[in-house]
Amino acid sequence: MKAPNAEIVSIGTELLQAASADTNSLYLVEQLQGIGIEISYRTVVGDDRRRIHQVLQEALDRADVVVVTGGLGPTQDDRTRDALADVSGRRLVLHSKTLKGIEERFARRAVAMPEAAKRQAWVPEGFVVLDNRHGTAPGLLWEEGERLLVALPGPPREMHPLFVEQVLPVLLRMAGNGQRIRARTVKVCGLFESQVEERMKELLHGDHPPVSLLARPGEVHVRVTAAGRGEEVESQLQLWEEKLRNLLGEAVFGVDEERLEEAIGWLLRRAGKTVAIAESCTGGLICHRITNVPSSSDYFKRGIVSYSNRAKEDLLGVPFSVIERHGAVSPEVAVAMAAGVRRVAGTDLGVGVTGIAGPGGGSETKPVGLTFIALADAQGEEWCEHRFRFDREGNKLWASQMALEMLRRYLLKISGQD
Repeated sequence: MKAPNAEIVSIGTELLQAASADTNSLYLVEQLQGIGIEISYRTVVGDDRRRIHQVLQEALDRADVVVVTGGLGPTQDDRTRDALADVSGRRLVLHSKTLKGIEERFARRAVAMPEAAKRQAWVPEGFVVLDNRHGTAPGLLWEEGERLLVALPGPPREMHPLFVEQVLPVLLRMAGNGQRIRARTVKVCGLFESQVEERMKELLHGDHPPVSLLARPGEVHVRVTAAGRGEEVESQLQLWEEKLRNLLGEAVFGVDEERLEEAIGWLLRRAGKTVAIAESCTGGLICHRITNVPSSSDYFKRGIVSYSNRAKEDLLGVPFSVIERHGAVSPEVAVAMAAGVRRVAGTDLGVGVTGIAGPGGGSETKPVGLTFIALADAQGEEWCEHRFRFDREGNKLWASQMALEMLRRYLLKISGQD
């Protein structure tokens, strides 16, 4: 049986502007390909009823499945419902259940419901209304013969669960017992892209599933794709993940959606260690990342942003003589910061970071991007030097990444995995 093909239509004038990224269509590509549905086209169209109608008609003429996102809200520029009525030849009718849900949602918040909100309850006659648990605009589904048209709200926090819970089961039935396509991303830190490629060059040639590399700030993502049926796909991905872990070793910190700070949290819990962070050039970014992990209070006890020299002295006990002799951006100060925050917080570990984020403040001997990171424990301190060559935001991000990576490598070492 021939696998169905699909077209994704993203609606919104803002998506045609440089400042906005069409993340919804990328999510849908991965979801649809994952169940063996081929993506034939991705289209972006502004908030114009006539143009949306034209795009939808063309999509229905050439695709088995058309998935639309955006334009279902309450404002005048939300024209998707009208265009859906036009392309299906149906009139808009008031869906009482949806209207009641919208009214109850505003009532729970003790907010007067604007008249415009009712627009979301008008749907093309004969369409299946998909309840939106996370918002007011419902999704819509229309089947005609062997074609399927689905319209989903634009906000990702609404669109993602609605698609998974209510649209995906329909698409799975439509795809039948066809081939499934799955991908797994193995995440690496501490190696350059060229080093990763060198270690796994045997996997990049020959008759293997597609393997690709993607460089991210401070990380390299290795993506492998497998095709097959049911458990066969999962077993293939598991096999390739094991091969990659064997080749890349301790540089692998996670897969798919796992983040470096989550890996560190897991290692800290397993080791029974606590940590405190002293930041200068990163301005609290490391603490922010660590505390983005739920229950991080189990192991993270204190963060101090000692941005000025005075703060380093007053809050961390860094001797003025050390700053005067070596400068605020120096290994000696980074070590004193790490030891100081560990002492003040009473934790097992302390991390100190000091550097020049830029664009000003650098010199010939201490250029912009120069960063020192130190780690202190009961036995002493260690430090490392980095020279980043990015803009201010990039230098801060890389500094936070390398500080977390230094902490991760330390935890691997004491756990016997080094």
